[in-house]
Amino acid sequence: MSKNIYIIRHCEAKGQPPESPLTEKGGKQAQELARYFSNTSIDRIISSPFLRAIQTIEPLAKDREIKIEKEDRLAERTLSSVDLPDWLEKLKATYEDLDLKFEGGESSREAMDRIGQVVEEAYETDEENIVIVTHGNIMSLLIRHYQPRFGFEDWKNLRNPDVYRLSWVEGTGTVTRCVNPFL
Repeated sequence: MSKNIYIIRHCEAKGQPPESPLTEKGGKQAQELARYFSNTSIDRIISSPFLRAIQTIEPLAKDREIKIEKEDRLAERTLSSVDLPDWLEKLKATYEDLDLKFEGGESSREAMDRIGQVVEEAYETDEENIVIVTHGNIMSLLIRHYQPRFGFEDWKNLRNPDVYRLSWVEGTGTVTRCVNPFL
C-alpha cells in the first residue's frame, strides 16, 4: 500500500490570531484548492483548529463529504508569549538552534515533535491519502524533519496556500512540493 499525506499551508488570511478568517482572495484560493484535488482520492482530512485552516479545507471537505477532524497539535507554533520586536531574527535563530526557546514559546524541536506525532499517527492508519492543513512555521518544521536542510529561507518562500506531499517508499518518508496552481 502506498501512503500519501498532503500537507497544506492555509490560504491567505486576514491576520494571525486563531479566529482570523480568510480574505476574499483566500476564499477563492480555497475553492481552487478543492479543484486542484478533484482528481486525487482523499480518505481523511485533519486540520488545525484555527479558523483560517478550517476555511481553507471546507470546500474540499464538502465536495467529498468528508468530516474535518480538528487537531490542536496542528496549530501554529508560538514563538513567544511576549512581544518580540525582532521576532524575525529570533525565528531565524530557532532554525539554527532547534532547542532555542523564548519566554512562553515553543522550541523548533518541540513543535516538530508535536506535528510529527500527528503525521506518525496518520501514517499508522489504513487510509491511503490524507490531507493535513496547518500553518507555515510548523509546516516548515515538519518538512525539515524529512529534509534536514529545509530552513529559514525555505520557510520564507512558502506561499499561502502551499501544498507538499509526504509519501513513503519502503518505510522512508519523502517530501515533495506539489505544483502550486496559485502562482
